[in-house]
Amino acid sequence: MLDGWARRGIDPLLDVIGRWLARAGVPANAVTLAAFAIGIAAAGAIVAGWFLTGLALLLASRLGDGLDGAIARTGGATDFGGYLDIVLDFAFYGAIPLAFVLADPAANAIAGAVLLLSFYVNGSSFLAYAIMAEKRWMQGKARGEKSLFFTTGLAEATETLIVFVAFCLFPAWFAPIAYVFAALTFYTALSRIVLAARTFR
Repeated sequence: MLDGWARRGIDPLLDVIGRWLARAGVPANAVTLAAFAIGIAAAGAIVAGWFLTGLALLLASRLGDGLDGAIARTGGATDFGGYLDIVLDFAFYGAIPLAFVLADPAANAIAGAVLLLSFYVNGSSFLAYAIMAEKRWMQGKARGEKSLFFTTGLAEATETLIVFVAFCLFPAWFAPIAYVFAALTFYTALSRIVLAARTFR
């Protein structure tokens, strides 16, 4: 829901940095991998109970995730780059809730499992829609130039990042925040299924 607003604010800066990195010869895929590695380091810090360190690493990871696309727009996007980006994004989105579960299983395991299920269902609805859209040669630029068809929803990357920040700042509130966001994520998946039913008949 907030991705369009967030992109309008941050994309111009990312594009400037991305052009500079592309001219310096930095490959977009290398930035994708580095951002993912930093995200996994964030998860490790959270497991250890270093929540503010995890927050700093988490934000650095998402900065890198934005930069890889900016580099690709300058240096030339590839299908493999788009594929790698989306796969590692999903891995990152699963790693952070899992880290909170491992940090305090007694308090967080059930809520974390519900949240991860919602991510799984929502991710499946997103990717399946993209496949069907590609099959029909549909075009969509609601979230700018992307390697695959993006459908919008109530729970997108910006909302997920806000929730992850809240987890790090208020770790004792992980469970209630996770339940609320899981409900929003399930709603996003359901709305996409309804959209698919209208579009793909």
